[in-house]
Amino acid sequence: MSWGTELWDQFDNLEKHTQWGIDILEKYIKFVKERTEIELSYAKQLRNLSKKYQPKKNSKEEEEYKYTSCKAFISNLNEMNDYAGQHEVISENMASQIIVDLARYVQELKQERKSNFHDGRKAQQHIETCWKQLESSKRRFERDCKEADRAQQYFEKMDADINVTKADVEKARQQAQIRHQMAEDSKADYSSILQKFNHEQHEYYHTHIPNIFQKIQEMEERRIVRMGESMKTYAEVDRQVIPIIGKCLDGIVKAAESIDQKNDSQLVIEAYKSGFEPPGDIEFEDYTQPMKRTVSDNSLSNSRGEGKPDLKFGGKSKGKLWPFIKKNKGATPEDFSNLPPEQRRKKLQQKVDELNKEIQKEMDQRDAITKMKDVYLKNPQMGDPASLDHKLAEVSQNIEKLRVETQKFEAWLAEVEGRLPARSEQARRQSGLYDSQNPPTVNNCAQDRESPDGSYTEEQSQESEMKVLATDFDDEFDDEEPLPAIGTCKALYTFEGQNEGTISVVEGETLYVIEEDKGDGWTRIRRNEDEEGYVPTSYVEVCLDKNAKGAKTYI
Repeated sequence: MSWGTELWDQFDNLEKHTQWGIDILEKYIKFVKERTEIELSYAKQLRNLSKKYQPKKNSKEEEEYKYTSCKAFISNLNEMNDYAGQHEVISENMASQIIVDLARYVQELKQERKSNFHDGRKAQQHIETCWKQLESSKRRFERDCKEADRAQQYFEKMDADINVTKADVEKARQQAQIRHQMAEDSKADYSSILQKFNHEQHEYYHTHIPNIFQKIQEMEERRIVRMGESMKTYAEVDRQVIPIIGKCLDGIVKAAESIDQKNDSQLVIEAYKSGFEPPGDIEFEDYTQPMKRTVSDNSLSNSRGEGKPDLKFGGKSKGKLWPFIKKNKGATPEDFSNLPPEQRRKKLQQKVDELNKEIQKEMDQRDAITKMKDVYLKNPQMGDPASLDHKLAEVSQNIEKLRVETQKFEAWLAEVEGRLPARSEQARRQSGLYDSQNPPTVNNCAQDRESPDGSYTEEQSQESEMKVLATDFDDEFDDEEPLPAIGTCKALYTFEGQNEGTISVVEGETLYVIEEDKGDGWTRIRRNEDEEGYVPTSYVEVCLDKNAKGAKTYI
């Protein structure tokens, strides 16, 4: 099966076919190029998608990704990012192993095809030239033969005519001989050219054209093989990344299997646990019994102080019904006293850890400066050791400040964790230092009995409570005698009572206790006959007399 023998007369069709083959190869290159562009675009979209759903740095959203399901989602995004990388690899390999290689091969193929068909046209032109020579020799031989016949006929006619002179006959005879000789020469030339043409024609159809067509056939077959190899490479490039893509998918499955619903439930408890006990039952208030107005041990619960339990019945008490009170929208205090105990402990612990890290960082910096100073002392040409004294002093001062700050938060943390039954002298000093810089407000009171949502602010407690007292109960007890003192208390800190129902106290001041804390974080005290009110229980040290259970209580 050879194009040279089977298609010896299909030069033009072979030329068209080989051009079509090159066009097909270029079309395949274009197809692969568009595939690489799609892979790159797909990889870019996957990366953008992964980046879009990544949690933002130092944001609340980042804190929410502590749950196993969210961690699995992050792993999913990371694996998707790696998955996108493999599509970029596909694009790069196809471009380098197929597109570049085939584009270079197409240029070589065009040059080879051009050379082969140029040789074919050259052979065609040569055989056509030989054919034209043969035709010209043939026509000349034919013409000379006819001229010789006419000259012979004219001679015979002249020779038969008795009226023609002998000289004219001789002239006609000579002319016939000349024409006959010319015909013989043309015949010999024609025969020679014919033999040469037949030889050239034989060479053309049995040697030159088969050789040229064989080269063209081999060129076309190489093109076909090269295209098939490129298709195999196309598949192999995809196949090479399949194991890595499989690992990406396995990573997603592994991340999904790592989800622990029980652990997430525990994290929810740790995130929102307040540390308080659920509110107890509300006692029945029997208003059918006459109110006892005599001063006795029961006056603490049956007299004017009864107004606070009445508030619990009305749903305004913060000691019992704290879940139904709105949170304070004010600024968060430094000691996180607006948070429930459990949440406050976590925040304080987190703050202590952050401060310890900062201290370690400053200490590392101090060590580095000290080493540098030692180097300067040993090699003065490298620098002045005295130039580092200021920096060293500044770092030491920062460390001391951070340690003081850490001790302050550790004291608050110890108080919350119950390691300190009352405020220790150190904690008081720390609080005193803080109070001197930031005057305390009601929200700053560190009290384990405060509401879980930190709603014991003046606006939400004293004001609302005293307002109810003033509107609902003052008329009933207008003529009542002042409540008796059930003990004394000493102010541990200064408190500015700015709302109705509260009273201002100065640190170290001694006052009378007329109503103890009912569980809502407030104690009712009196300074004189006309000045009484509520203060945060954590701001005073209460000592009840023996008639009030005879016990000394530290709050």
